[in-house]
Formats: sequence, structure tokens, C-alpha cells
Amino acid sequence: MKVILLQDVKKQGKKDDIIKVSDGYAQNFLIKNNLAVPVSKTSTNILNQELQKRQSDEDKLVAECEKIKAQLENKEIVFAVKTGAQDKVFGNISTKQISEKLKQLGFTIDKKQINIVSPIDCLGTHNVEIKLHKKVKFNLKIVLKK
Repeated sequence: MKVILLQDVKKQGKKDDIIKVSDGYAQNFLIKNNLAVPVSKTSTNILNQELQKRQSDEDKLVAECEKIKAQLENKEIVFAVKTGAQDKVFGNISTKQISEKLKQLGFTIDKKQINIVSPIDCLGTHNVEIKLHKKVKFNLKIVLKK
């Protein structure tokens, strides 16, 4: 019997997969526990519509992320920091500080989306990677000045 999985089922498949299982397993476990529905024309049409909707939502999200990337990619974010002897910076710049600075500029980027490759603890220009989406990544320049 062929069924469409409504949820991930261990050792069987992921959500929205169409799999072939024995009749007893399908009736007594998968369908009974609302883990799957039998394959029919209507269920297949509903699955296709759902997949198309998800794809269009994904495309819209990627387009929005690309728009943000285009605005931020060539910008420099400047931080004025206090320094000690030999221009040594007190502390370092964190993802939270970068996120707050971007929020002041009008961009809402979560601190979890910012990846600092090496610590930002000396004067000069540093690159951080921003991952807005799994398909949209870019580098942002962080400048530390006295």
C-alpha cells in the first residue's frame, strides 16, 4: 500500500514522502496514528499544492534576503572603541553588538545569523559572515576606530 507521510517516521521516511509499506503497517499504525494518509488523486493534489505553496514562500524569503544582502554587502559598520597602551582594545566586539548596530541602521538581523571568524579585538577592518538564509550568505566589514 502506498501512503503519504504527514510527519517524519523513523526508518521509513520524511514528511511528504510517498512510500510503499505493508497494508497492516499502514492501516494499524501509520494511518491510525495520523502519521500518513493513503495515496489517492485528492491527497496527491493536496500534497502538490502544499509543496508549491512552500516553494513560493521560500522564494519570497530568499528574495527578501537577497534585497537585504544587496543593501549591506558593501557597507562598513564603524565602532568607536576605547583603547589602552599600544592601541589595544578593551574587550572585543560581539555578535550582539553588531546586531544592535544593524538594528539602529534599520536591519533586523539576529545575532545567531552573524558568524565571527576571528575575534574582533584590535583596531582596523574585520570581516564577519552573515547568513540570512541557507542560500544567502555574505561578508560584512566591521571597522574599529579610536
